[in-house]
Amino acid sequence: MNSRIVWPEGAIYRIDLFCVPDAARAAFAERAEATQAVLRRQGGLVGEQGFERIGGPGRFNIATLAAWENAAAIEAASKAVADMHAATGFDRQSFVVQRGIAAEIATFRAFTL
Repeated sequence: MNSRIVWPEGAIYRIDLFCVPDAARAAFAERAEATQAVLRRQGGLVGEQGFERIGGPGRFNIATLAAWENAAAIEAASKAVADMHAATGFDRQSFVVQRGIAAEIATFRAFTL
């Protein structure tokens, strides 16, 4: 049995980790869904998924993963999200500070285990 997920060769992965206080959860979920709606309309998106920590140590309780065909696709998606933020007057930095949300955002490539 092969339990490995097969991703396209050369895919780029955006993995975002969040520490979201309970009081900020609804507002965070609303913003995350708006962002995901923009991402789902972008070319080059291979797949996306949100995760909630159910066990283990650590401060991050929410993670999101978006897999992209290549670096150009993720750059275009980042611009589309920035454009949406500008059009709606959303200030991400103020949003997270006001709600006590911490984030670690990074881009990865696959490696074989």
